[in-house]
Amino acid sequence: MGSIAVCPGSFDPITLGHLDIISRGAKVFDKVYVVVLNNSSKNPLFTVEERLELIREVTKDLPNVSIDTYQGLLVDYAKSVKANAIIRGLRAVSDFEYEMQITSMNRVLNDEIETFFIMTNNQYSFLSSSIVKEVAKYKGDISDLVPKAVEDALIKKFS
Repeated sequence: MGSIAVCPGSFDPITLGHLDIISRGAKVFDKVYVVVLNNSSKNPLFTVEERLELIREVTKDLPNVSIDTYQGLLVDYAKSVKANAIIRGLRAVSDFEYEMQITSMNRVLNDEIETFFIMTNNQYSFLSSSIVKEVAKYKGDISDLVPKAVEDALIKKFS
C-alpha cells in the first residue's frame, strides 16, 4: 500500500502558505488529497466550487495531488480514499493547541490514521486567508501572499 495523505482546510482562499504545506506534503506522500471542508463557523467569500477551481489551478504542476470536497468527518473521508495520514500545517505555537484537540479527536474516531504536522515556511508564519481577504478588500498588495490566479480572483470579488 502506498502512502496516501489528506490535507484538509477551508482554503478561502488558498494562500502561498497553504501551497507550501501541500507541495512539501506531496514530496513525502505518494498521493495527497487536498480536501475543501465546509467550516460552518466561517462565512466564506468564495463558493466551494470557486475554491476547488482555484486550488486545481495552483496545484496543476503537482501530479500526485488531487482536489476534492467533503461534508462530514475528516476521518470518514480519509478512510474512503484509503488514506493513512492527515497533513496539518502549523504557523505558530498558537495553532498547536487547536490542532492537538482536533488530532486527539480524530485518533478517538480512527486510530489507524496518523496526523503529521508541517511547520510552514517562516515567511508565511503570519499568513492566513482572513488576513489576505482583509488586505485585498482595501486594495492592498497581496502579490507575495497568494498565487496569481488567487490574486486575480480576489481583485474581481472586491471590484
